[in-house]
Formats: sequence, C-alpha cells, structure tokens
Amino acid sequence: MANISASEEQKYWNSWMYHRDPQAGDELVQKYMPLVHYHVQRISASLPKNINKKELISLGLMGLYDALEKFDPSRDLKFDTYASFRIRGAILDGLRKEDWLPRSTREKTKKIEAAIEKLEQKYMRTVSAKEVADELCMTEEEVYMTMNESFFANVLSLDEPAKDDEEQEQLQFAIRDEKSISPEEQLLKQELNLQLAEVIKQLSEKEQLVISLFYKEELTLTEIGQIMGLSTSRISQIHAKAIFKMRKILEQVL
Repeated sequence: MANISASEEQKYWNSWMYHRDPQAGDELVQKYMPLVHYHVQRISASLPKNINKKELISLGLMGLYDALEKFDPSRDLKFDTYASFRIRGAILDGLRKEDWLPRSTREKTKKIEAAIEKLEQKYMRTVSAKEVADELCMTEEEVYMTMNESFFANVLSLDEPAKDDEEQEQLQFAIRDEKSISPEEQLLKQELNLQLAEVIKQLSEKEQLVISLFYKEELTLTEIGQIMGLSTSRISQIHAKAIFKMRKILEQVL
C-alpha cells in the first residue's frame, strides 16, 4: 500500500470524514489501491483469458470508492477488511451482470462433462483428464482450463449478490453461531471436510502447495510463482489441474 505514515493517514481520514476533502479522498484511494489489484489477481485466476483485467480493476475501484463513502470508523472494523468486502463484491457483481463465459467454452464444457460421464460408466471409476482429452481429441491443459472456468462460473451464479443495506452488511461480517447449525448439518459438514481432506492428500506435492498458498495463505498466483520459482502461467495450470481433481467434492462443499 502507499507509503504514508499513520499520522498522515489519520489526517487524511479526518479531512475526508468531516469535510469530504477530495484531495484526502484521492490520497486514501492511492493508499488502498493495492487491495483492488490483489482481489483482481485472485478472482481473475479462474476467469477466461478474454476477460479484460482493466475492466475488473474499474469494478474494484468502484467498490473502493463505495467503501470510502460508507465506512464508519466508529464500528469495530478495520478499513482494509471492510474495503476488501466491498471491492470483491463489486467485482463479482459486475461479473454476474455479464455473460462472461464464451459460448464456445460452454459448449466445450458440455462435451467434456458428457465424455466424463460416458467414460466413468464404461470404466466404473473416476477418469483422468488425459483420458477425457484423448476421447475428445483435446489437450489435457484444455480440459483442465475449461472445467476450471466452468466451475467458477457455476459457483458465481449460485453466490448471492450483496444487498446494499446495513443489515445485510452486518450479516456478511457476522460469525455464524455454530450452535444454530443442526446436528445433521454439522455431521454433513464434517463428512464433506473429511472427503475434501482425503482428495487433497491425493494431489501432487506441488498441487497441495499451490492450493494451500492460494486458499489458506491467500497469496496471488504471481506471489506463489515467486515462492516456487515458477511462472504465473505454470502456477495457473497447476491450480486448474488441482481444481479438476477436486471438482466433485468442491461442488458439494460449495
């Protein structure tokens, strides 16, 4: 984030909160702009290559402006946490409004899913991406990336858009009371988590590391590449391969 001292930042916040000083607002936007780039990198990891990152940055910037307008310092919440919620929400809402998954990808997904079903019925087991690729005269990478993009599209379509009111906002930040979960829900959750853990164990060492760094440590693909000494595109391939292997259990968990 922009390198300004805590006292300078507080001065900008005072000018912005009490006087809506445009210059102070611009300084705060510059300071928190890296949050926009961070969320764009993470979300774009599962999007088709035809998606323009500049458009995602514009959506994220709208979320950052929205956060500045609505942030209440009296609440027990850090601005970067609140801004992250608004930025990510703005990007996802923008994606929901557009049919960003190309028709060719949707058609390819149907062919892959049909091939998977056919081969699994034939062999009575889970089939590999290579077997699916051979069946359809595709490359393995093509199968991985297509299913990765399709999986994200399905998750996105099921995700509820954030409502623009205070009550919904508070619900988003509230921690769900575990006591409110029924015994049946708790049992199902535990079972799915155990299944997910077993699937992760079957991933290669590199795949496990990428999944851990991306979802647990919340690093971007570029940052993971720097740690592992691999290119961002190679990390993207490893991520897509892991998601393909975990897709069935993830569909149940999500």
